[in-house]
Amino acid sequence: MEITKIKAFNSTMDRFIDELLPELEEIYKDIHRNPELSMQEFRTAKIAADYLTKYQYEVSTGIGITGVVGIMKNGEGPTVMLRADMDALPVSEATGLPYASTTVARDGEGIEVGVSHVCGHDMHVTWLMGAARLFSEHKDQWKGTIMAVFQPGEEVGRGAQGMIDDGMMERFPKPDIILGQHVMVGEAGTVRHRSGAILSAGNSLKVKLFGRGAHGSQPQTSIDPVIMAAATAMRLQTIISREVAPIENAVLTIGSLQAGTKENIIPDDATIKLNIRTFDDGVKDHILSAVKRICCAECDASNAPRDPEFTTIDSYPMTVNDVASTAKVAEAFDAQFGDKSFETQPASASEDFSVFGTNWKVPYVFWFVGGTDPKIYLEAKKNNQVNSIPSNHSPKFAPVINPTLKTGLQAMMTAALAWLD
Repeated sequence: MEITKIKAFNSTMDRFIDELLPELEEIYKDIHRNPELSMQEFRTAKIAADYLTKYQYEVSTGIGITGVVGIMKNGEGPTVMLRADMDALPVSEATGLPYASTTVARDGEGIEVGVSHVCGHDMHVTWLMGAARLFSEHKDQWKGTIMAVFQPGEEVGRGAQGMIDDGMMERFPKPDIILGQHVMVGEAGTVRHRSGAILSAGNSLKVKLFGRGAHGSQPQTSIDPVIMAAATAMRLQTIISREVAPIENAVLTIGSLQAGTKENIIPDDATIKLNIRTFDDGVKDHILSAVKRICCAECDASNAPRDPEFTTIDSYPMTVNDVASTAKVAEAFDAQFGDKSFETQPASASEDFSVFGTNWKVPYVFWFVGGTDPKIYLEAKKNNQVNSIPSNHSPKFAPVINPTLKTGLQAMMTAALAWLD
């Protein structure tokens, strides 16, 4: 669709969007209040599926366990896939919001954890539901096929591939373009786009270190895995600071270090869970190799009874936006949002969104929608304190509903209309 037609369509849609926002706000609050862990999104999937059915989509459920696909054909034209992820995080919410989650569930290891949508996926689901309704109710304004995809398990890197493995490519039309977006820290009302690499590759590992337990009063009889883990954790940080060139972007974070149960018992083992983000395969391979080298060396230095045990937790590919398709989206965003649409730097977050495009071998575009209260964000930016704003995965991450809800809905529709006839 030409830019002038997109602008005319969006101008017409503004009134309908404003009328829809109260309903979407209630949907958002309900999903936020009732989060579900990865691959357990049964309630959220039913909400999405029922909504699509209500608005005359051909709906398929249970794809890759909880995935939902809605198809709306409206004459000849391109097929546009719109994707939203549904899962929440094993994090106890601390936002203080009146609709905050108090949900507790068991994770994949059977551990009871607090659950919350401090990832922002509840906003993603709500955006796609709203866009699906508006496209259904205004079919006289566009031609083509909408494929609305509600994906499970993004937080564990299994959801997109799970849907592909469950026959998604055989069961549904091949899209001409795949579009997705993510709420992030940034001024609400803005959209940020970028051609090429926009999200890093992500690799997470669990490393189990083996020692010899003993009484806390007799450390000489032990091989202390706590000391071993502490030394390893410190040494691992030198990979980025001393083995990766300053001009390369890479992150290594140890998010979990677990050992022992009591203060006067030296345990038998300790476990480190770490996460790596990179934008270059060579850098990634070097860091993974260095992690194993350092862990083994520290265990050897401690006279550990055996080598450490390495387990892959998850792995995410880089998200690399198609250049021509991104230019098309950016032009539409600039026309719709003016100076609230701008190019951004790559983020060191990771996504499995690109799995769909890679498998289907079609272009994709992913972008960010700001979710921070404009007054708070602009004040923080003025004082060089943007990093103090609670970010995604923080227990205090809480996108402001307005204008984030409207902006994301407008962005999703604007991007889709760049392809639809």
